[in-house]
Amino acid sequence: MSSTSSFLRVVTSQGALSGAGGVRERGAPVDDLPQVGDRISGADGGTLVEVYSRASLPTRFGDFEIYVFRNNIDDLEHVALVRNGAEASDSVPVRLHSECLTGDVLGSLRCDCRDQFELAMRLLGDSNRGVLLYMRQEGRGIGLGNKIRAYALQEKGMDTYEANRHLGFDDDLRDYRVAALMLRLLGTTKVELSTNNPRKIEGLQKNGVTVVDRKPIVAEQNLHNIDYLATKARKSGHLLPY
Repeated sequence: MSSTSSFLRVVTSQGALSGAGGVRERGAPVDDLPQVGDRISGADGGTLVEVYSRASLPTRFGDFEIYVFRNNIDDLEHVALVRNGAEASDSVPVRLHSECLTGDVLGSLRCDCRDQFELAMRLLGDSNRGVLLYMRQEGRGIGLGNKIRAYALQEKGMDTYEANRHLGFDDDLRDYRVAALMLRLLGTTKVELSTNNPRKIEGLQKNGVTVVDRKPIVAEQNLHNIDYLATKARKSGHLLPY
């Protein structure tokens, strides 16, 4: 495994895993990817991310290895889908995707999330390697219930950011510390990031992941999301062609 991953682990001759929080037992590594129980800490010493589980995951887009990570910041289970390994000395294609139940699962036309997710999965499935991070940050971090409350306010004339502020939230509550540590634990420190959001680039780079290139990930507009996308470009600097 890459030394850049800074694993908090010591493997003894008996196969014990030592790190913050005690000792875990595990079998011998089966590949160069991190194993269940592997951990990494942030530069602040207070952020800890751990591999909780992993398995193979065949999908309609190709075969992946799925990782579930737990951390001590938000108590959420975040996911990485890894295509043919992620550790490399050069850059790795990465999509950092925030959870959107209404779009990703229910097919909502209010946003472009599902289109972006499927486009990213197709691109990774056609690539020799890559990573998709699925971060449980529904509604830019305000949660599902509050996102639906914000939808109701948008139906009364507010835009997405005005609705957030009306509910007492900032425009965007997402934190990319955990995402960066997940990538570093996978051995990925240089990425080609598929995103339209400059904040994601900044968030990764502040936390030890170099973004060597940005790949636009643009979906077609529809009558239900055209104003939403224009608002993101105008108010949050999203790099969109419309």
